Amino acid sequence: MSPEDSANGNGAAELPLITPRRVVQTALLVLIILLGIYILFPRLVGLGDALSKLGEADGAWVAVAVAFMVAAIGTYIALFKAVVGGDVLRFSWAETYEINMAGVAATRLFSTGGAGGIAVTYWALRRAGMVRADATRRMVAFLALQYVFYPLALILFGVLLRTGVLPGKDSVELTVIPAAVAGLILLVGILVALVPPDLGVRAARHARGERGRNIANWIGKVPARLGEGLRMAARLLLRPSHGALALFGAAGYWAANIGILWASFAAFDIHVPIAVVVQGFFLGMVANLFPLAPAGVGAVDAGMIGAFVLFGLPEETVFPAILIYRLIAFWLPIPPGIVAFFQLRKRVTRWEEEGRPIDRDGTIQSEVLDPTAAN
Repeated sequence: MSPEDSANGNGAAELPLITPRRVVQTALLVLIILLGIYILFPRLVGLGDALSKLGEADGAWVAVAVAFMVAAIGTYIALFKAVVGGDVLRFSWAETYEINMAGVAATRLFSTGGAGGIAVTYWALRRAGMVRADATRRMVAFLALQYVFYPLALILFGVLLRTGVLPGKDSVELTVIPAAVAGLILLVGILVALVPPDLGVRAARHARGERGRNIANWIGKVPARLGEGLRMAARLLLRPSHGALALFGAAGYWAANIGILWASFAAFDIHVPIAVVVQGFFLGMVANLFPLAPAGVGAVDAGMIGAFVLFGLPEETVFPAILIYRLIAFWLPIPPGIVAFFQLRKRVTRWEEEGRPIDRDGTIQSEVLDPTAAN
């Protein structure tokens, strides 16, 4: 059976990612990490019990933070709908919700840098009948549109803080260095977008032997697929008729997450300049790539606490504010995400029983993917 054929049926609906055993194992590890950060560490540095301050949070601002969390989920789903599920298989909003919330749960519980969510989403696309190449380029485009605002924000707010246009601490390590690294990341992305789609074929021409040509062709496909996905993302942004929902979803997702953090500080009557909130948020989120913590648990908490302490905020108020943020932004979506994961597995089983892919008036060669389409 070929990989393409295996995408549609033959019991492939089972994705043993979220299991009771893994949930328990992850929960124990997370509990140990959080106890160390929010209970042991504050006492070691003389801050007392940081958790005792949670009762001082203003309930109205906590409710605002929860509302921002709902908005973050909504905009994330809108981005996926615009990029991945809108013009080929035409997923319904219910299907889109299940795929994305299942991905959220997998990201939170079993990944570094979002790898679990990517795996679940890609699995769902393949089970729905999307061919491998299309699923890959669309996932790349989705992630590119989602994360392009990350380096852009670090550059913009780093410059605004450093030049004094917006109030906040303007030290080099909090403004110039992050902006420079972000600029380098954008440059790398631009260079990858210039990779020709037939790179694998070109590389194979210079290899010796059949085995060498196959290896060169396979290796060349990786940057080529990345380049296709990045170019698709660029076309969505440059064509308002197709990219408006994607742009709204990507920008809205980050704005809503920053809104959760802003409201979490406000819940403790901490007034933080907006540029500091944005810069501290993105600097702290870099810790999500830490490889030893599931989905950055503990690492992101510590990273955000450290970032805002460097910006001059008092430690005794930063600890509970970040804890509120993480409880709402990170933990609150997990239960509905787990429910969505099992709903998605049942839906995938139905897809396979129905013989996916089902014709939904979509075409694999969509206008968004076609570089020769009219502007």
